[in-house]
Amino acid sequence: MSSSHKQPLKPGTKVTHAGRREEWTGAVVNTPVWRASTHLYASEAERKGSLKSNKDGDFFYGRRGAPTQWALAEALTEIEPGAHGTVLYPSGVAAIAGCLLAVLKPGDHLLMSDNSYDPSRSMATGLLKRMSISHSFFDPLDLRGFESLVAAHSPRAVWLESPGSLTMEVCDIPALTAIARDAGTVSLLDNTWASALGFAGLNHGCDIVMQSLSKHVGGHSDLMMGSVSAGERLYRALRRTSQQLGQVVSPDDAALAARGLRTMAMRLEYSTASATRIAGWLMEQPQIAQVMCPMLESDPGHALWKRDFDGGCGLFSFVLASNDNNASGRVVDALDLFGIGYSWGGFESLALPIFPHEYRDVMSSPTVLGDAGRTEAGAKPAIRLSIGLENTEDLIADLAQALACMDDK
Repeated sequence: MSSSHKQPLKPGTKVTHAGRREEWTGAVVNTPVWRASTHLYASEAERKGSLKSNKDGDFFYGRRGAPTQWALAEALTEIEPGAHGTVLYPSGVAAIAGCLLAVLKPGDHLLMSDNSYDPSRSMATGLLKRMSISHSFFDPLDLRGFESLVAAHSPRAVWLESPGSLTMEVCDIPALTAIARDAGTVSLLDNTWASALGFAGLNHGCDIVMQSLSKHVGGHSDLMMGSVSAGERLYRALRRTSQQLGQVVSPDDAALAARGLRTMAMRLEYSTASATRIAGWLMEQPQIAQVMCPMLESDPGHALWKRDFDGGCGLFSFVLASNDNNASGRVVDALDLFGIGYSWGGFESLALPIFPHEYRDVMSSPTVLGDAGRTEAGAKPAIRLSIGLENTEDLIADLAQALACMDDK
């Protein structure tokens, strides 16, 4: 693409062209797969020079990557407004650990939103706790409570996730990060739900943005990878920590992720529209007590989602109108087109039972609920759906026949 192109590019165009350097791609469209552990130097002077540079684009050793990984990292940086660089990790959980370890040290305190992805919570209660890094969980919808915790603990970092990956609350990221910034606290965001195309985390006050590339970027349920993007100062800390831990991603997986990235905008647009329609249909069903989907106007988080987000995705949850904890399992087992799995963002639709103990503590918060009816719903079984690329009508028909099993009980 000509460097003379001055008009700001739309996201769909960016993901098509980002990270495509001629010196890496040559005469082909996609960057070839460079498989190498050892990189050879033309001279001793060149080897010494590589020791000092430590940047993508300069060969050193396989752990620091080659054009396949560099092209993907550069593309992710280009579509993340405000990013200086991006570090790749072999999984989303590795990315969570990588960015937390880059900013925390023994004796530090971490604040973590209580609706965070379970492996994130386990990082706080397990690995970081063993390193003498303390933590507190907080309600991300309670700004006053958060401000009090910041004042009480002087935390080094705050971990945010919006929407929550089970309960789908949308929090006020700009307000939370402003409180953190005034206290000298680093704000980290798990942005896997929306991706950079749906929410520009760094532009909304976050210092570090992490995502699981296994989800929307990969898009085909055939790779494990994570990424973390940041401004220049924190990017250097992320890169240094990643290299010290020996983190490296496979060039074959990087090639798959780069290929998935090119169609991500179109896939997200379709799955978001399909999920919104399905969520609206579910609201009208007598077997459903509550639908948790920020794209719906009736959702408590819709106003913040509409204000801050540029797009959505196919992931949302709904609560069944049943006190039988086994009801969600029966519904999921009755589905034909939905697989049972933990991920999301792939071309195939998935369904996952959620039991009250997994989300009830969050949903029982007065700031989340607002009325007694939702308190009742918080004690009922739920299901999380990831809407893929199947025909929307077919998915609705499948859900209808599966929900009918509740009537037969």
